[in-house]
This record gives sequence, C-alpha cells and structure tokens, in this order.
Amino acid sequence: MTERPQTNSKTFCMSEYDVLKRVILCQPQYMTIREVINETQEHFKNVGIHIERALEQHSELVKTLKENKIDVILLPYHKKYPEQVFTRDIGFTLGQTIFVAKMATDVRSGEEDILKQWLEDEEISYYNLIEERIEGGDVVIDGKTIYVGLSNRTTLKASEQLQRLLNQFDVIPISFKEKYLHLDCIFNVVSPEVALIYPNALTQKDIDFFAARYDLIEVSEEEQFQLGTNVLSIGNKRVLSLPVNKNVNKQLRNRGFQVIEVDITEIIKSGGSFRCCTLPILREA
Repeated sequence: MTERPQTNSKTFCMSEYDVLKRVILCQPQYMTIREVINETQEHFKNVGIHIERALEQHSELVKTLKENKIDVILLPYHKKYPEQVFTRDIGFTLGQTIFVAKMATDVRSGEEDILKQWLEDEEISYYNLIEERIEGGDVVIDGKTIYVGLSNRTTLKASEQLQRLLNQFDVIPISFKEKYLHLDCIFNVVSPEVALIYPNALTQKDIDFFAARYDLIEVSEEEQFQLGTNVLSIGNKRVLSLPVNKNVNKQLRNRGFQVIEVDITEIIKSGGSFRCCTLPILREA
C-alpha cells in the first residue's frame, strides 16, 4: 500500500501535503442547519446560511483548485443531506485505498452511499469501514503515521480497527475536548516540518508529543472558531486559507508558505472549512 503503483493513477495519498492532483467536492445546494451537530452551528443557528452566497463561494473554491491544475470531481447533491459539502468526513485515501467512513449522525448517514456509487461507476475499489464509527475529519495522515482523533464521531475501537488493518503504519489515537467536532478543527499537518494546532483543546501530553515532531503554529481561540487549523495544503508549500485568519496566514507566510486566500465564510457557519470540503484521492510527492 505504501509504494506508488505504476498501473493505477486514479488514487494515491500518503500525506496531507503532497501535490494535490485529484479531489472530491460537493456543492452546498441544500446546505442548512437542520439539526445542530456542532458548536459553530449552535452559534449561527438563528442566522442561518445564505445558500446563494455559499454556492458562489464554493464555486470560487472550485475555480481556485482548477487554476492550480487540480482535477475536481463534484458529487451529486441531494436535499436529504444538508451537510454534503463536507466531503472529507465520508472517507479518506491512504496509499491506493479509499476508506469509506461510517457516519456517526442520522443527518449525515447515507452520504457515504453517494460516494460509493461514484467509486463503483469509476471502477475504483474501496474499503468499507462498517464495523466501527469513524469520520475522515478525524484522520490526519503524515507518511507512516496516522493520527486519529477520538471524538463524538470517531471511536477508540475504530482507531484500533484501523491499526489492525494497517499494521505497517503507526496509528496514534489523539483525545481532545468533546465540544470540538473533528481532529482537523484543532490540528493539521501542512508540511513534513510544520503543523497547525489549537492547544486549548488537547492534553499537555499530546501537545508535547506534537511539539517534538513539528514546528507548531498555535491558533488563537478566535481563529480556531473561524477554523484556522482547517486549511488545505495543495503541495509545494501552497495552502488554501480564509482571509479572516490573518495571524495563521502571517505565520504560514513567515515559514515560506504561499497562502492562497479564498473566502468561504458562509460555508464555515456549518462548522467546516477547506479541509472539510475536500476529499483528496490523488496526491503526488
């Protein structure tokens, strides 16, 4: 699984930061806060989401990805699934294998079937993680190391199942405070040397563990609420980030990153940003 195959150019990922070539998104056509499932939605539940603005912002995101020579696949949307824009949660790609997640909430259950149908139509094999509950937002990959966030959506048993399946990898469970939705809302690896972190959500033990491995960019409480950690690396030290997260962007630029600012602030009202909105299926080192 770890070696790049010569025959299959459709799927391959070994990190969060290699050059992104192909990615799955879904337009927020029916995006709404129907059932509050995270803290951000609680904050915006009375304001609601402006669908036209969200669609315009999503189109700008797609355009930006295409301008960077990334092949964008748009899954069909359905009014039953108001959270479909967050394609990252329905799976993750590791090596040549796309793992399809088991969704934790009723409002999102069934989204994975649309992904599976597309994969079958494209004749792309996948592994169905049906035994234990896991969502892709809790899975952060850095080569042979896989961090799995233990959240309301992903269980320790799921992490243990993943370790049994992937015995050549080091699967490391990371506990964090319950109110934060997924691991990628508080931690994200953007290069082999650099990671973003919101330390208030993590144990000191895990903060020290990450600090020994990475140059950590600490995200403030305000910028964490604006999902400052939830950037998308597209390779060669290029990162998509929100314009409002000025300190995160400054810290990234200070470390030699090219920060591509795209405004998707309407979409983040539902609790996810760039990483949540993208499911990479092909990256090249």
